[in-house]
Amino acid sequence: MGEQTRETAADALSNLLAVLELVEDGQLRFGAATKRPVPATVRLVDDALVAGDFYDQGEGIAAYAWPLLVQFGGLARLTGARLELTAAGAEALVRPGYRLVAELWDRWLKIVSFDEFSRVEVIKGQRKPHTLTSARGRRGTVAAALAALEPGVWADIELVWRILQTKDTPLIAVRGLTALWRLYIGNSYYGSLGHAGEKSWEMVEGRYTLCVLFEYAATMGLVDVRYTEADGARDDYRFLWGADQLPRLSRYDGLLAVRLNDLGAAILHDRASIPDLPLPVPRRTGA
Repeated sequence: MGEQTRETAADALSNLLAVLELVEDGQLRFGAATKRPVPATVRLVDDALVAGDFYDQGEGIAAYAWPLLVQFGGLARLTGARLELTAAGAEALVRPGYRLVAELWDRWLKIVSFDEFSRVEVIKGQRKPHTLTSARGRRGTVAAALAALEPGVWADIELVWRILQTKDTPLIAVRGLTALWRLYIGNSYYGSLGHAGEKSWEMVEGRYTLCVLFEYAATMGLVDVRYTEADGARDDYRFLWGADQLPRLSRYDGLLAVRLNDLGAAILHDRASIPDLPLPVPRRTGA
């Protein structure tokens, strides 16, 4: 797979409605223990997305995020193992609008029940007490960095990382050096990220940022993305013991650049302008 570019804003509301229709039909299920979308649900959502997921190899990113977003956003509730529409979700199907996307973004920023860094599964030790900072605080820091980008201009991931390292409130995901030693790849001692010292930022805070941008900001249509295959895209982790054979550190490693689009700029800077954006407002399937 070569480099690809995906403009996301025009599809965001259509994808939201498609997922809500799947919820209405009772087709989206979560794991009883994990409370996360099961693989069959991710595949169903992938098939329903206007342009499909970002990758066509079964690597759920948008298709994984959408069921969580409608739940966290109050548009669906988990009843047993199945998502069901709430009154707000049913209303969204009848009266769709891009303000719904803005509200989803707001609600997602505030949730405390889920840490998206857990999606970087190769880094172990995340659940040890007093290891990671608040995910809610981290989301807000990344959102502030997005708001600092010039709308309509591509920003390489390295630029976003520099903003997050140098702004007045830098992105910090680990509660100090002692906590960093609790995170590891492969072996809890030899593979500890404590051995990486300051170089661990790209592996922890950097990968966390990639996840937020790719799986949530791009899924909700705030940023356009330029990306390539994740395997082999980055090698900043290979010096660690046991990591040199990994083809990638995360499913998000292929994200190369983001562009704050008109929808993202409106959500972050000027909510009143959302109804005037030249974006398609879809109707329900079959309506």
